[in-house]
Amino acid sequence: MMKIKTPKKGRVKRELDKRAPKLVETGKKTLILQGTKTSGTLNSVLSEIYHLKKGGAVRFTRKNDNIRPFESGGETSLEFFSLKTDCSIFVYGSHSKKRPNNLVIGRMYDHHVYDLVEVGVENFKSIESFTYDKKIAPRVGSKPFIAFVGEGFENVDELKHLKEVLLDLLQGKVVENINLAGLDRAYVCTAISSNKVYLTHCALRLKKSGTVVPRMELVEVGPSMDLVVRRHRLPNEGLRKEAMKTAKDQPKKKVKNVSSDAIQGTIGKIYIPDQKVGEMALPNKAKGVKRERREAKNKDANEHASKKQKEESE
Repeated sequence: MMKIKTPKKGRVKRELDKRAPKLVETGKKTLILQGTKTSGTLNSVLSEIYHLKKGGAVRFTRKNDNIRPFESGGETSLEFFSLKTDCSIFVYGSHSKKRPNNLVIGRMYDHHVYDLVEVGVENFKSIESFTYDKKIAPRVGSKPFIAFVGEGFENVDELKHLKEVLLDLLQGKVVENINLAGLDRAYVCTAISSNKVYLTHCALRLKKSGTVVPRMELVEVGPSMDLVVRRHRLPNEGLRKEAMKTAKDQPKKKVKNVSSDAIQGTIGKIYIPDQKVGEMALPNKAKGVKRERREAKNKDANEHASKKQKEESE
């Protein structure tokens, strides 16, 4: 029987609570690593992805010879690194004569490989090759627009799968509300053919339009590259159903004597018990009691004086 160890220190317990499943999951972290052989172009691509995902990515610079995606037994190290770093998306780069400048983007479920997409990088341009006004450079960690242009993302299975993976990779943390003034970047993915996608990173520039709504202009700031889909692997139906399960929201506890109205808003009822004023205990030093005692004392004194005067007259 396997022995289950419970954390003894508060710091360890808090770290495990962060990694535990939640009703509303936090942003997905990205693991970036490389194989035994890479090229200068591929190293630049991995560095640019890490720069774009700064704050939500982990970069491994050592060579990993045990990682072979799409092969049985070659994904064990990936799952171990995912568990160690708590990353649910990975980007793996390798270079060979058969598959030059090769990128494998995959998603994890419960720290096991969920699906994979293999693409080849062509016509890569780094951030340094673009000239633009540095004042409009996107801020680190800002929320991006993501646009997918082309019918291929709706009709071709390979591009539909690539769209899902790129959306998870680039969107960052999921939020309910966002300030439009803070949007300063956009990722534009254009389907050139049935297996080729042009990906570019642009900054958003707001200009006057003569109306309340400003005119938005895209300025290419890099990086940009062509992604050629080579292989992809979808999850099996059982794993997909298990991963798509959502926890039911916890029902709100009913608050007594509180109701809500569309016009008046929240209405509360307050029940006050009957106040028995006659049975209330009054303090001894109350002014009213002192006055009553003084009046009663004067009355007794007057009665006593009149009675004594009457007896003397007799």
